[in-house]
Amino acid sequence: MVFNTGAALLDAIVLAVVSMEQDGTYGYKITQDVRKVIEISESTLYPVLRRLLKDGCLEVYDMEFAGRNRRYYKITDAGTAQLNLYKSEWRIYSSKINHIFKGRNEQ
Repeated sequence: MVFNTGAALLDAIVLAVVSMEQDGTYGYKITQDVRKVIEISESTLYPVLRRLLKDGCLEVYDMEFAGRNRRYYKITDAGTAQLNLYKSEWRIYSSKINHIFKGRNEQ
């Protein structure tokens, strides 16, 4: 993709992906789900997860899977509020960009 993905958009995408799973989801699956819309490496994703944890948007817990612990991330109430703000801002932003791309004569 030719467009850069800023930190806020990346946070919004990760929060949206995590919010789809009521009981939370784990890092590798988050990476795979995010890759469906943008290219991202695990080395990019984990700092985002840490930032969202620090900001109180996510909580974390470990669960055993196939004899190993797997770290799960779950959205918090603060994370849901932040995601709703991102969605609202995205609607406004994307509407303005679409308006410019369409031009005056194509409305």
